[in-house]
Amino acid sequence: MTDLPHCETLTLARQGHALLVTLNRPQARNAMSLQMVAELATVFTQINADDSIRAVVLRGSEGHFCAGGDIKDMAGARSQPAGDGEQDPFYRLNRAFGHMIQQVNESAKVVIAVLEGAVMGGGFGLACVSDVAIAGPSVRFGLPETSLGVIPAQIAPFVVERIGLTQTRRLALLGLRIDGEEAIRLGLVHQLCADETALNAAITEALDRVRHCAPAATANTKQLLHRVGKEPMHSLLDDAAEQFAAAVRGSEGAEGTMAFMQKRPPAWAETGPDDQH
Repeated sequence: MTDLPHCETLTLARQGHALLVTLNRPQARNAMSLQMVAELATVFTQINADDSIRAVVLRGSEGHFCAGGDIKDMAGARSQPAGDGEQDPFYRLNRAFGHMIQQVNESAKVVIAVLEGAVMGGGFGLACVSDVAIAGPSVRFGLPETSLGVIPAQIAPFVVERIGLTQTRRLALLGLRIDGEEAIRLGLVHQLCADETALNAAITEALDRVRHCAPAATANTKQLLHRVGKEPMHSLLDDAAEQFAAAVRGSEGAEGTMAFMQKRPPAWAETGPDDQH
């Protein structure tokens, strides 16, 4: 089991097979600072090889998910003019977030985003790289960058992948804000909950479903899904068939088949004391 890193902008807690990660800068509605970006990257790096962690729940503290980028970091970058042969500080600031969000997107873990209050800019992008997005009644999404004279540089590709080019054009080019009902219609959110009780029940249900799915099969499926549209279909299906054969002959395939025949839960679905809710 991986030792969790010390974080100042995140709170981390283990809950059975899940790691609960809370963005914890409530005074700034959990705006994404460079430190938070670095800490998220460290967390996802450290848990990557930890088979005991099968899901990551991302949530914001005190009623907001994430209000976007941190204004103080922007001001700090403005005071650091790029020297000859050096990268522009705004480039470094922006690209650091891009590396982190790509890392979350490609994580082998199931990423569950719990979306409440402000989900703006970078927070919007983080929601778009989740595998499961569950929203509360207070949620408000927005891509305000163009209204601020900047562009959604690192998040735009992930928003397009999530909701399509047509809808991303409308949201990004008009700097729109939308509520949970519209987020459901766009496919940005999978589930909209009426209150805190329903929200917590939805999280518990999602984590229970993760527990019932084989860890390696889940990770390999996620990797396969990310390849769709980026490789020739014929060669992708050839490789997928090889992976299927390996999975059937592997330990998870054998256990899953035997459990089905014996009408019992497979080993990976067994609960421990920390999995009880």
